[in-house]
Amino acid sequence: MDQQAPTTTKLTASYVSGTSAVPLIGDTIGQHFDKTVARWPDRDALIVRQQNIRYTWRELAEQVDAFAAGLLALGLEPGDRIGIWAPNNAEWAITQFATAKAGLILVNINPAYRLAELEYALNKVGCKALVTATAFKTSDYAAMLTILLPEIATCAPGRLVAGKAPKLAILIQIGAHTLPAAFPFADVAKMATAAHRARLAELAPRLQFDDPINIQFTSGTTGAPKGATLSHHNILNNGFFVAETMQLTHEDRLCIPVPLYHCFGMVMGNLGCLTHGAAMVYPGEGFDPLATLEAVQDEKCTALFGVPTMFIAQMDHPRFKEFDVSTLRTGIMAGSPCPIEVMRRAMGLMHLRDITIAYGMTETSPVSFQTGLSDPIERRVATVGRIHPHQECKIVDAEGRVVPPGTPGELCTRGYSVMRGYWDDDIRTHEAIDPARWMHTGDLATLDADGYCAIVGRIKDMVIRGGENVYPREVEEFLYRHPAIAEIQVFGVPDPKFGEELCAWVKLRDGETLTEDAVRDFCRGQIAHYKIPRYVRFVTDFPMTVTGKMQKFIMREAMMKEIG
Repeated sequence: MDQQAPTTTKLTASYVSGTSAVPLIGDTIGQHFDKTVARWPDRDALIVRQQNIRYTWRELAEQVDAFAAGLLALGLEPGDRIGIWAPNNAEWAITQFATAKAGLILVNINPAYRLAELEYALNKVGCKALVTATAFKTSDYAAMLTILLPEIATCAPGRLVAGKAPKLAILIQIGAHTLPAAFPFADVAKMATAAHRARLAELAPRLQFDDPINIQFTSGTTGAPKGATLSHHNILNNGFFVAETMQLTHEDRLCIPVPLYHCFGMVMGNLGCLTHGAAMVYPGEGFDPLATLEAVQDEKCTALFGVPTMFIAQMDHPRFKEFDVSTLRTGIMAGSPCPIEVMRRAMGLMHLRDITIAYGMTETSPVSFQTGLSDPIERRVATVGRIHPHQECKIVDAEGRVVPPGTPGELCTRGYSVMRGYWDDDIRTHEAIDPARWMHTGDLATLDADGYCAIVGRIKDMVIRGGENVYPREVEEFLYRHPAIAEIQVFGVPDPKFGEELCAWVKLRDGETLTEDAVRDFCRGQIAHYKIPRYVRFVTDFPMTVTGKMQKFIMREAMMKEIG
């Protein structure tokens, strides 16, 4: 069903609440996993292309239960933190579901992290165990771990004593076994006895859905990363309602090229499939446009996830027309603002007639707004949809007062999806979540009279030029109309006369040429003069995170150095 039935009354203030006849799920992830296995035991559950792995739900359950019992055999107890530092693979999914069954708190560590970041993550939350890949792209995880923790060379498996990570005792290595102090991943399941399996079964009814089960690190432009602490209830329900809004069923096959360490992959992807019995398809360890197109065609995927840059890379790939992607129906474009023109192209070229846009943040598990399949095309490409079931939203001004519909302000959300808090960081928790349990997102947004939300930008990204508020997102959307422009990022740089001036970084389509003046001429007479970028630079790439979020602060710093 479409979870977002049309609003019948017009809003008089920027506040909405998501009503639904569908109740929240009162299970732990482990309990719900078992229900899915019982319901669809012989349907495809997990397909990992680069490993040539194909599991039905029954086969996946065998792997998950064996690994979970093995973790208990290693001496891990409910509430212990276990990190995972790896790209997308079968072991990642097995670890996600197994830790939930054992009541362990899975700590997602960014595959791009280097030594200082890894050390911080391990110690901030006190990881007792770490599941690690051996290598990924240019990251030699085994070598980095040996540098950070030289004791690995002399300690026995399960008995690590490391000066720089005093709580860490257990290493589990995926792939080649090159670390003397590590257990091979495949060996962990073999350590479980009948007693450990009995202990696992005995734990199932004792674990509670409000227990913390996942820590994800989020970082702004300043300060150390914060560990958003999420419960079974947070992420299981969010995965469920994301999939409900897409109208996913057990017959769907979801292509997941986004990283599993992030909510997009492990919640919207893995848990969305779990709650609906759909198949999880991993096209590769990391995003590759060709591998993704091959997976969609060969596995007859019906749904596809990605950030806008991923969809652009696939549609602009020189071999795109060779692939039959006609099985696609739905999916999600999220993770960063979705340009309207990119959305339209994906719907046309990739057959994604039912693609949705989702908006959220790690701290809200993550999704709070999503477009529905019955929404008019204009709403689906120009907004992030309406509030999710069982959640609330308000838009407030700088004094915290709710603003009228159509007025920009800070988006705040409340409901089951709001995190428990930042791990061991009460100060930053209270800065983000107010006494009434509203999560302050830091995003500027508007709500129209029908309850559709549009993201205007980040509060910190808003440019004030000569007293005029300029939202970079608006300028970006306009410039995406230029046929030569593939991607664009607009941001503010300091200016002695106006306070700030606009700068545009432009990536052109292959074979196209453009001048700085031509970009500005395209704007003249179409948008207000103060929204026309003073600075235009042509680039081949943008600095971005592993999840595809643009890092405008890096662009801003580079331009400030250039213009002095």
